[in-house]
Amino acid sequence: MKILKKHVIATIALMMPVCFSQAQQGPLALKYDKPAAAWEETLPLGNGRLGMMPDGGIDREKVVLNDITLWSGAPQDANNYEAYKQLPRIQSLLKEGRNDEAQALMDKDFICTGKGSGSVPFGCYQTLGELQIAYTYAHTDKAVPTKYERQLSLQDAVATCSYEVNGVTYRREYFTSFGDDLSLIRLTASQPGQLHLRITMSRPERVATRTQKGALEIYGQLDNGTDGKGMQYQATVKAQATGGTITTEKDALVIKNATAVTLFVAAGTDFKHKDFRALIDRQLTTAMKKPYKTQKEAHIRNYTRLFDRVQLNLGKGNSGQLTTDKRLAAFYNNATADNELPVLFYQFGRYLNICSTRPGLLPPNLQGLWANQIQTPWNGDYHLDVNVQMNHWPVEVSNLSELNLPLADLVKGLVVPGQRTAKAYYNAPGWVAHVITNVWGFTEPGESASWGATKSGSGWLCNNLWEHYAFTHDKKYLADIYPVLKGAAEFYNSLLIKDEKTGWLVMSPSSSPENSFYLPNGKHASICIGATIDNQIVRELFDNIITASEVLHTDADFRKELQGKLAQLPPPGVVAPDGRIMEWLEDYKETDPEHRHISHLWGLYPASLITAEHTPELAAAAKKTLEVRGDDGPSWTIAYKLLFWARLQDGNRSFKLLKELLKPTARTDINYGAGGGVYNNMLSAGPPFQIDGNFGATAGIAEMLLQSHAGMIHLLPSVPDHWKAAGSVKGLKARGNYTVSFDWKDGKVTSYRITAPTPVKVKVKINGEIKDITATKS
Repeated sequence: MKILKKHVIATIALMMPVCFSQAQQGPLALKYDKPAAAWEETLPLGNGRLGMMPDGGIDREKVVLNDITLWSGAPQDANNYEAYKQLPRIQSLLKEGRNDEAQALMDKDFICTGKGSGSVPFGCYQTLGELQIAYTYAHTDKAVPTKYERQLSLQDAVATCSYEVNGVTYRREYFTSFGDDLSLIRLTASQPGQLHLRITMSRPERVATRTQKGALEIYGQLDNGTDGKGMQYQATVKAQATGGTITTEKDALVIKNATAVTLFVAAGTDFKHKDFRALIDRQLTTAMKKPYKTQKEAHIRNYTRLFDRVQLNLGKGNSGQLTTDKRLAAFYNNATADNELPVLFYQFGRYLNICSTRPGLLPPNLQGLWANQIQTPWNGDYHLDVNVQMNHWPVEVSNLSELNLPLADLVKGLVVPGQRTAKAYYNAPGWVAHVITNVWGFTEPGESASWGATKSGSGWLCNNLWEHYAFTHDKKYLADIYPVLKGAAEFYNSLLIKDEKTGWLVMSPSSSPENSFYLPNGKHASICIGATIDNQIVRELFDNIITASEVLHTDADFRKELQGKLAQLPPPGVVAPDGRIMEWLEDYKETDPEHRHISHLWGLYPASLITAEHTPELAAAAKKTLEVRGDDGPSWTIAYKLLFWARLQDGNRSFKLLKELLKPTARTDINYGAGGGVYNNMLSAGPPFQIDGNFGATAGIAEMLLQSHAGMIHLLPSVPDHWKAAGSVKGLKARGNYTVSFDWKDGKVTSYRITAPTPVKVKVKINGEIKDITATKS
């Protein structure tokens, strides 16, 4: 919301009579009546650093383990320091309309050196390993379970599994502790002495196994791409038992005749922690001194401090008694019958946010922190042309603001390498990042200009950093990130040249992420002058720098320079003769009209350069653009379209896309076209698993209920017909550091409460009427 550009609205507390009698629906849980048949059916647990995914097997259980810091590769300098010498020739070819020749030149001299993202030292996010538990049941050769139940509770971040064999009830509980920072598995039997277990761990490569001092360990060192001595890791399992015995074999823990067993799984890497092995020992020693009940209570208390901030009710459904896999299928066939499933999916997204990052650690990657492979799809890296940004879109509005800070830390780490890249390729000041990055600070172009030369990554990241300030008004944070924003703006500012056809200031070379167009000669290219997304990102970044410099009382001269440049930038969108927003400065014909990226609508979302309130002609053109693009695609694409339609205040179209996103699938192939959906465990399928679809949908559901980007707080801006009957929400956030709660009936807000630290006037749009309201401090 552009209130920040005027920085007039601070904080309020505003009230009408509020009931919130149904602010939360029934138990928020994923539930199943059989073990997982594939990894995409296992239950994701995480505490921001460690991940665990149990499959609930009967005779043999597999639990995939993760540590968000476990990366192969190493820091590298893959810049071509002679590249900038080709920049004038590239710009000249583009000016002459010889885009294909310019792109060929860039493929030769304007890409990274070495292997790029295809191998180390770029590296890959990797699975830590797998914990296996083999169960032996008394008086039977093979267990035949009855009364099987498996579930994940979002309200306490605990997974459970229970079943009966030969009259004995077996129960398991799993959680990645938000208390002592390790994973716990609790196994119990309803009759004494019925637990007989053999516990092992494995990993596909670069692993050794040992037992010592009553513990089972796997450990090793990943490849760094040079001498093979990359990141070191270790995972350690210890057990406590009630009754029975615990013994060790060479590569296993063996437990016999126990009634209850608690497994403690600690893990770590030497990423920023050279003493990680000693830390693992301390974590185990501390945790094993505490009763299991105490551990669980501390975990739930710390987790719910975040999760309980938001409650949502969209009305009842008749499918809550179904298992989640059957419920997803039923929803796709009749979405109006289950208003509780969108609530579950929304809160599942918040749960995944909480579980996949925390301040001081890394932001969620393409798979959050859950991976079951050595070669994770697309390296499990940080894609900067929508994906990592989408991962963070729900955190502010969904009242998880601190979870934006790990991304800010990652971006700050890109500034120094990004300065080298800016000099090498553009002889420019400031810093730049292109399409991909990793934990090692990669900022170079990718290995093909068709996708890797896009340089909007750094500017797009700055949008995420700005949003944390927009929602919090934290001036200390703004002062901290201001040099990052300014450095990005300095880079883009230095590259602006006057387009001879329009007179606008644009960048050359430019590109629209991963998309291409036909040239008049029949050939196709991706490189151009002044792609729309670049024009929009530059405009928004300059605007934000101007505002920040005023708030911080700094850089008056730079502010004045950018204000002069703003008047010469292209508008937020140019409408083509067919009524759509042009993706490029020229009205090129796209090679794929239904391309998964819709980058030229960046000004609609996540930015607010295009709004229904202030730029109706561009909003109409955005609708036509989306109609041509279609509603299908990978899961993250569907989620992005949901957000676009929510911004355009079309709740029914947003709901249609939500239904498409919740389409059940089992596909795991690499997909770039139609066919997205969710797996039975509700993780989004590109396919394969990409968590951005979950996070994009979470942001989208919130955007349907609350918007704050157009100079006001707007309640129910895009509510679909299916949700109008009655509902309530409690605890959403709006830009300006407002906490918003409200009830509605028959599509009309009936009560609301907006609170914030200090009293001030604010514009609120309620039931179609804009009101100026002053209220007291919360």
